[in-house]
Amino acid sequence: MYAVMSIQIKNVCKSFHNVQILKNISYDFVPGKLTTIIGRSGCGKSTLLRCLNGLEVLDSGVIALNGNSLTATKNFNQNAYQIRQKVGMVFQSFNLFPHKTVMDNVMMSPIVVQKKSNEEARELAKLNLEKVGMNQHAHKYPFQLSGGQQQRVAIARALALKPKVLLYDEPTSALDPELVDEVFSIMKQLDAEDMTQIVVTHEIRFARDASDIIIYMEAGEIIEAGASEQIFSTSAHIKTQQYLKKFI
Repeated sequence: MYAVMSIQIKNVCKSFHNVQILKNISYDFVPGKLTTIIGRSGCGKSTLLRCLNGLEVLDSGVIALNGNSLTATKNFNQNAYQIRQKVGMVFQSFNLFPHKTVMDNVMMSPIVVQKKSNEEARELAKLNLEKVGMNQHAHKYPFQLSGGQQQRVAIARALALKPKVLLYDEPTSALDPELVDEVFSIMKQLDAEDMTQIVVTHEIRFARDASDIIIYMEAGEIIEAGASEQIFSTSAHIKTQQYLKKFI
């Protein structure tokens, strides 16, 4: 079981080149749940995810994670570093080092970020590769793995830092359909262990089947949020209904 971590965002705004991407967003994520953010391309969901990890500087507003806050201040980089010690990130393109083995890829973050010894990092890597079913591939290089296997290694690498929250940016979009279930099963396992997970995806079937909570965004705003079954069966907002009707 994972330590529960609260995440609140309040009045968050973010613009690029004078175009407002996030418009005064406020939301309290439910700790220990798998929350999926859906919406059309350009609605701001990936920007919101990057703000949660301090990869984008806020224009205004506050992101609070268990007592650590991000605001648009001169201390942003320092505060973002503190938050990244608790928040892991999984990208759609895996971002594995091609010249390093699976084991070395997973060991690197604890050594570089947390100054773990090689021995400590190796034990963490073994534990997390076993969790995602990749221990037997520890000696291989990324090019020797399928896309689903590479994404599972990327999840193991994120878990090696012992995060309290995992963020995923389109974790299955680079995968063939038959490989999506490999990643889905790991996320559901972590969900059962009360890991707080926030996922951005365009894949509606995946969102419906994987999520505890769905957030629908449009034009930089949260239109509706609720339990997965409620959003897909009796969504309250006409904009959500119009978006989902092409999929269900």
